[in-house]
Amino acid sequence: MDSLYKDNQAKQTEIMIHPFLENTLTPHWSLLTPDKIKTDIDYALSEAEKKVQAIAKLNLNSLNYENTLLALEMANEDLENAWGKVVHLDSVANSPELRKVYNELLPKVSEYFTKIFLNPDLWKVIKTYSESPEAKQLTGVRKRFLEETVTDFKESGADLSKSDKLRLEALETELAQLTQKYSENVLDATNAWELVVDNEKDLSGLPESAKEDAKESALKKNYGTPENPKWRFTLQAPSMLPVMQYLDSDAIREKVWKASNLIGSAPPYDNTDLINQILKLRQEKAKLLGFKNFADLVLKRRMAKTGEKALQFIEDLHDKVEKPFHQELKAIEEYKAKKTNSPPEKLQPWEFAYWAEKRRKELYDFDEEQLRPYFPIDQVINGMFQITGKLFNIDIKEKKDVQGWNSDVKYYEIYEKNGRLLGAFYADWYPRENKRSGAWMNHLMTGAQGEPHLGLICGNLSRPTKEKPALLTHRDVETIFHEFGHLLHHILGDVEIKSLHGTKVAWDFVELPSQILENWCWERESLNLFAKHYLTHETIPEDLFKKMLAARNYLSAIATMRQLSIAKMDLGLHTQYNNSSKNLDDFIDETLVGYIPEYKTKPKSIVRQFGHVFADPTGYAAGYYSYKWAEVLDADAFTRFKKEGILNPEVGLDFRSKILSKGNSSPAEELFHAFMGREPDLDALLIRCGLKL
Repeated sequence: MDSLYKDNQAKQTEIMIHPFLENTLTPHWSLLTPDKIKTDIDYALSEAEKKVQAIAKLNLNSLNYENTLLALEMANEDLENAWGKVVHLDSVANSPELRKVYNELLPKVSEYFTKIFLNPDLWKVIKTYSESPEAKQLTGVRKRFLEETVTDFKESGADLSKSDKLRLEALETELAQLTQKYSENVLDATNAWELVVDNEKDLSGLPESAKEDAKESALKKNYGTPENPKWRFTLQAPSMLPVMQYLDSDAIREKVWKASNLIGSAPPYDNTDLINQILKLRQEKAKLLGFKNFADLVLKRRMAKTGEKALQFIEDLHDKVEKPFHQELKAIEEYKAKKTNSPPEKLQPWEFAYWAEKRRKELYDFDEEQLRPYFPIDQVINGMFQITGKLFNIDIKEKKDVQGWNSDVKYYEIYEKNGRLLGAFYADWYPRENKRSGAWMNHLMTGAQGEPHLGLICGNLSRPTKEKPALLTHRDVETIFHEFGHLLHHILGDVEIKSLHGTKVAWDFVELPSQILENWCWERESLNLFAKHYLTHETIPEDLFKKMLAARNYLSAIATMRQLSIAKMDLGLHTQYNNSSKNLDDFIDETLVGYIPEYKTKPKSIVRQFGHVFADPTGYAAGYYSYKWAEVLDADAFTRFKKEGILNPEVGLDFRSKILSKGNSSPAEELFHAFMGREPDLDALLIRCGLKL
């Protein structure tokens, strides 16, 4: 007992000294404070460097799988886990103290990971082993691991000259700093603006749920009182979107839209110069590594293979939806003209969502707000657990005694039906000023094969009020299902090699497990499990369900074209912009002819606030097309569930075993073929969107 007590004491002491290095399913978030980051990351860097150097000094006659490939993967594990927590906290609990230490350490961490692949002695060890008789006998996932590792080295500059390696190191460090600054500008610009409304009459048309949120937001900022309320609006999505869609006041919608349109565009948060620098450095990196452009560099190992092929995919889809896109735009313009007794003309950008929603309500007698009472967040989440539990043979249980990084955060464990713990995850669904916008999933820890994994899912959804639970829009429901699909990809992974586990797949394949789950938000059989009125507990009435389905593809061509326009912009910037004499805005305007609506007031491009492409050294850069690419995969794969039963556990387990569990253990094309027995069919997406002519 004394020995066990001493071991526990030593462990607790180690946690107190290096809390970011704790490798557990329940990190001590209260200990993960900014003042501990530098000590822990410096220590983790030092230990990782020692391990890497030990591998680089191996006798070339004594190489084997364990002391080369496996040792290299394990060398970085503690650093990756510790730095992952820092990056995560920067996303959900940003503060001046955290930002300062994060920016101080970012160049060092970036430089370390870049140098791994530029270490000539280490590359010699890996290359020598790859050519050994033992390596040539590897099969299955170990063979895949060897191939991916060798390619990682080659595509990261292992064969470059000494001077080029030094330049690549500098490029990677600078890119990490520039993209972090871009992200900070977007967050700060978003938080720098607010609109406080004094007169409730100015809020005509706004749903009661949005008014309640705005009133509570004002009270938290000490605007107004419960007896004499005011209403505060921000540029965070749950606040802004209802304004743009429902508020009758053109003047207020115009103010909100103009403020949103300026995120990342106005001093002191202007991202223009950062974008130009990032694009220039990415192109230089691609050239240095022997690629024509940055898109070709990042897509070589994805399903699309080249920027040209990805661009062709986008343009082919564009051609299929161009006609209905223009028809839908014209229909909104004509509808507004009819309702205002004025001649048809181009809309203002702050008018589009408002008149589109009015027309939808009239066409289908359907208002999205009618669905909100049927989607209280806890009920939605429990229903999602029930659906995925049946499909994938799992049980999901909330554990209330585990603390997160904020009081909003909940913690869950996922079990096999036989009781084996598969993993755990945190869920953080509500917006805060120190939290970045959007929704995302990430992994905090990858266990060894057969051991549990840890992940997280985040969003920015409407909060509960004093009177009501958090009632979601249908799109919010899809968002929760989407991020949970990513989470299951991580938790249900069953791959021997951690770097090939879960979501670490080709980027244009990674959205398949997330997007396919959104389909269960549209099926009567699955909706009946969770879509129940928060007061009466009745399911969605049949007439409302039929209206919801009828309106599903309302303006689907416009929605599709918006995604295509972003993908086209992204690919254009990463293939052609650096060879163009045009400035950023002129280049984007020319690139997107035929892809964007024409308004009276021309909106600024989304480029200055689009974190997917510029708020991370890689992220979705040259890869935003992946959403549409994977949408083809998910629409097609779901046809099998439709045919064999949307809650059929046999199909679910087949999807789990052939997609969710496999990670990057085989090429994405092979995994899809294993599940469907054929190549993907583009028509499945067009049919689902109502765009199949």
